[in-house]
Amino acid sequence: MAQTLSALSPLDGRYQKKLSELAEWCSESGLIQHRVAVEIAWFKALARCPEFEALPPLTPDDDRFLEALVSTFSLDDAAAIKAIEGTTNHDVKAVEYWLKAKLGERASLAPFAELVHFACTSEDINNVAWALILQKSLTQVLDPLLAQLDHQLETMATDWADTAMLARTHGQTASPTTMGKELANVTFRLRRQRRQLIQVETTAKLNGAVGNFNAHMIAAPGVDWPALSRDVIEDLGLVWNPYTTQIEPHDFIAELAHALIRINTICLDLARDMWGYISLGYFSQALVEGEVGSSTMPHKINPIDFENAEGNLGLANALLSHMASKLPISRFQRDLSDSTVQRSLGSALGYTALAWQSLSKGLGRVQLAPTAIANDLDQAWEVLAEAIQTVMRAHGLANPYEKLKTLTRGHSIGRSEVEAFVESLDLPKEAKARLHTLTPTAYTGNAAAMAKAIQQYV
Repeated sequence: MAQTLSALSPLDGRYQKKLSELAEWCSESGLIQHRVAVEIAWFKALARCPEFEALPPLTPDDDRFLEALVSTFSLDDAAAIKAIEGTTNHDVKAVEYWLKAKLGERASLAPFAELVHFACTSEDINNVAWALILQKSLTQVLDPLLAQLDHQLETMATDWADTAMLARTHGQTASPTTMGKELANVTFRLRRQRRQLIQVETTAKLNGAVGNFNAHMIAAPGVDWPALSRDVIEDLGLVWNPYTTQIEPHDFIAELAHALIRINTICLDLARDMWGYISLGYFSQALVEGEVGSSTMPHKINPIDFENAEGNLGLANALLSHMASKLPISRFQRDLSDSTVQRSLGSALGYTALAWQSLSKGLGRVQLAPTAIANDLDQAWEVLAEAIQTVMRAHGLANPYEKLKTLTRGHSIGRSEVEAFVESLDLPKEAKARLHTLTPTAYTGNAAAMAKAIQQYV
């Protein structure tokens, strides 16, 4: 408790329990562990390469020993590497020294300890480590949260497909829709962006100080270094980038950030609309025993989950926007300004995940208030002006828009005024009968059908 209370960031303090899985990978300890994993993957690849004569094939025991350095990696191991960094003032070099020391303790590997980090620049290790971290964060944390939101929204869209409600274009009464259709709109938008998010290629490179395998080729000219590099990258489940400077250009991180920004913007739109619908009384919120809504007004149940979502979505998008514009830019072949920004990738993902959790919690707490929605519709018969003037146009009546404008603009009317106006029109009997049966609740077009059809658009 004391540790979370003294945390500088609320992600590691107030919200730490909600983000523990992301913290496992995006924390400095997680980054160090992934660096160790990349170093070992490269070392093992060298051992498998028959043309690289400096390192013989590993024995099964040595292979298991190396794998265990990753699988059993602990906070104590991370602390040991940080202690080495206190001397080196270089984080990746500290990982190299720690690994060399581990290999030095094993007689069969000690003679080859200097081949740890062979021909690598720090960015060879870092870019692959970050790619692995982002891939895990996307597939194991972010996408499952989106799937949960998708399920909630689809369920609400189909359950409330037929619940007519007053639309409010420009904040004013407008042609009715259904609650289900409005939520189906959000579902469709999020599904499209989710597909684009998943399709972002997670790229990485292992090609030396300026991207040309300079040191590799002078030390072992008989090795097909691009092929070996590609094999290592693809074996790790990433996409090989053959053209880089010292750094992998981070274009995929920008793509990922932009995809998340679009998703977050849709979620922000939803959070604000839900807040508004609660304010209008279209939704009530489930009571939580012991919860307090206001320190002075006992009656209040505030829409705090949607408000929390809105705030954290803003923080997430501010960070993601900077990363998308900053990270793909490097002076000449390398500058270090990207490194400090990458260290906040976990924060950007953390605020995103936190916002999605809040949004999901808020959606799970709302209860539809059909009486309030119906009463709102019944007070807005003026919205039928669109329907009436359009039918008049279809039958060639003069000045239909202007006549309905005179009848309805700037004030509310009721059923009796609408029926009297319709009765006065020179319309065919069938058209007039259709308008006489029309009510605001029935005037929803294909909204219900569209809401129910959202299941088709996966």
